[in-house]
Amino acid sequence: MCRSIKTLRPPYAESVTEDDMRAAALQYVRKVSGFREPAAHNAAAFERAVDEVTAATRELLDTLVVRGGHPAA
Repeated sequence: MCRSIKTLRPPYAESVTEDDMRAAALQYVRKVSGFREPAAHNAAAFERAVDEVTAATRELLDTLVVRGGHPAA
């Protein structure tokens, strides 16, 4: 059901796109919810969760500091 979520911070990823963050968020929400595709009555909650996890991922990557004191993103 779920492929591995790849590490999105340097040095593991040189550049991270919005699509990369959204794909990771989608995989996370699928795993947590147990749904690959939600039923129509759960679609809005599922999409909202993906949006919120994407935003949290972006904020995390924007604020992480990797060894050497350089920002992660």
